Amino acid sequence: MNTFRVILIAAVLATAVPAGALRPPELAPLGPAPVPADNPMSAEKVELGKLLFFDPILSGNYAMPCAVCHFPEAGWSVPEAVSTGYPGTIHWRNSQTIINAAYYGKLFWAGSSKSLESQARSAARGAVAGNGEDDMMEARLAFVPEYRRRFKEVFGDDWPNIRHAYMAIAAFQRTLVQTDTPFDRYLRGDDGALNASQKRGLGLFAGKANCIACHRGPLLTDEKYHNVGVPPYNGWEDDAVAQITFRFELYAKGTTEDMYRKTKDDPGLYFRTKEKKHLGKFRTPSLRYTRYTAPYMHNGMLETLRDVVAFYNGGGGENEFAATKSPLIRPLGLSDAEMDDLVAFLESLSGKEILMETPDIPVMEPLPPPGGKGS
Repeated sequence: MNTFRVILIAAVLATAVPAGALRPPELAPLGPAPVPADNPMSAEKVELGKLLFFDPILSGNYAMPCAVCHFPEAGWSVPEAVSTGYPGTIHWRNSQTIINAAYYGKLFWAGSSKSLESQARSAARGAVAGNGEDDMMEARLAFVPEYRRRFKEVFGDDWPNIRHAYMAIAAFQRTLVQTDTPFDRYLRGDDGALNASQKRGLGLFAGKANCIACHRGPLLTDEKYHNVGVPPYNGWEDDAVAQITFRFELYAKGTTEDMYRKTKDDPGLYFRTKEKKHLGKFRTPSLRYTRYTAPYMHNGMLETLRDVVAFYNGGGGENEFAATKSPLIRPLGLSDAEMDDLVAFLESLSGKEILMETPDIPVMEPLPPPGGKGS
């Protein structure tokens, strides 16, 4: 980042933070994705992970690959309010994009996984997601000669190991990053990367609109939990399967009987902590790649980026958990022109759409006889 850009961003931040307040981390371009020491990257591992990501073999009914909820043409999410559910169910939360998921320290809307490896396992096994069992999925992999060969090459497995399958998927996901957005280029010194409207939007983002209070740092998220007043998912009003799935989640996650009977909104982080102060709170999502990931919020109740800006401009909304609504959410007083500029800036946080064709999925074959040669 050149000296001019440092001074400009510092000046913008100075107008956004009251005197004496704790200054948020400076906005910065996104760097290389972190890689854990116990799961180093290799081209062969990434290619294996790519196959497994698109292969329905890692699911209960052999029909629910990772790509069902994260397909490239829909921003690596789904274009519906809530995600695709296992047959006979409907999911209860919006499917988040996996672009740049490699940078998160907390995954899923309530931060229930702390790594991509853990996230892959949770998705494959989740009752209303993949609904698979590790031993069953591992046995299926052993019937595919291509997987036996690849697991041997990448991990040294005599037979595919399901834990290694999740590691391979995580490695593939770490390649799905975008670090060359107009915003990143601007921060690195290309003054022409943002147009005049987007530059005004940046000023609003870090100033009058105060988006930077929660959306900051290179990933544009504080990874903390907030209730911003998003209204409940409207499908629970008239969709019987959605209602049943939601009640199942309330029961499965250990809520009280009174809460099970009366709650009509997603408790969010409370599901994990059982602390009332966490009711209705969700982890701040990154704003990167959001140009392609509509609809928005944890339950998809806002259809466009303009709707999101208008929602915050009006002071957020109302839900069942008013007592925990963040004090940061207040009317912003933005004009229509200012909202247009802010939307233009948000669009600069996405680069060229990342698309990918489904690879050819390897097929099962009979296992070789005992003592025979494997594939």
